[in-house]
Amino acid sequence: MERSVEKLLTRAQGQGIASAMREWQLRHDDTAQSVAELDARMAEALQVMRESVEKGLDPELHSVSRLTGGNAYKLMTAMQNGITAGGNLLGRICARALAVAECNAAMGRIVAAPTAGACGILPAALLTLQEEYDLSDEKLIDALYVAGAFGLIIANRASISGAQGGCQAECGTAAAMTAAAVVFLRGGTPQQSADACSFALMNLMGLVCDPVRGLVEVPCVFRNVGAVSVALSAADMALASIVCPLPCDEVIDAMRQVGDSMPAALRETGEGGCAACPSACGRKKD
Repeated sequence: MERSVEKLLTRAQGQGIASAMREWQLRHDDTAQSVAELDARMAEALQVMRESVEKGLDPELHSVSRLTGGNAYKLMTAMQNGITAGGNLLGRICARALAVAECNAAMGRIVAAPTAGACGILPAALLTLQEEYDLSDEKLIDALYVAGAFGLIIANRASISGAQGGCQAECGTAAAMTAAAVVFLRGGTPQQSADACSFALMNLMGLVCDPVRGLVEVPCVFRNVGAVSVALSAADMALASIVCPLPCDEVIDAMRQVGDSMPAALRETGEGGCAACPSACGRKKD
């Protein structure tokens, strides 16, 4: 299961992805003696996610470099004042994704989901959908298992490392995990979660890792906003019964191949992409 979405879907028959993932975790985690213990860990992670959103929305929050901070508050305020174009739900999700990413850049406590650079995508979507649809914490914990199942497969079959696979491996994976979890929260099937995962990866395939000044701030924190938007649209396509033409495992394999083909300068070295912009390097434009 840990390397194949097809096997995950087979295991999920009759019990769902969350239960299948709990069973897998119990078999492979020597430190957990019961499902209740595993759920308690997930509940703790969920609470950290909440706290990181709250901290990230502080208008006075700034990173040490001063490259980022305070922007999540601006985005949330603009949405509340009716200035933004995306509406209330998307506006809240985007502001919260930015909040968690800015909390991370300011050395706050976050949940790597699956990495620190992509930490805002999953919590923003889950917590906003909880608010919008009056979902219980127990439902969100199930969604975290769903997200974790797809993240585990991508990590083992491809990569979740920006240094190895570019930002498609970080924000792309986070968007894929989130899309699958959103489908679950909205009552979709395991197969629809797999389709949503595929759609998200397709949309972010080839995304490079190009941190300005070698810091996980620019463009990383802003990519959390774009990626959570992709996750939501990917989930909506799947929920509308749009079937992905390619099996999810094949899309993950394609992502790995793209990452392997990516020049080193575009994989977290800070030598290409946004990191090589004159302003990022302290140079004047020609």
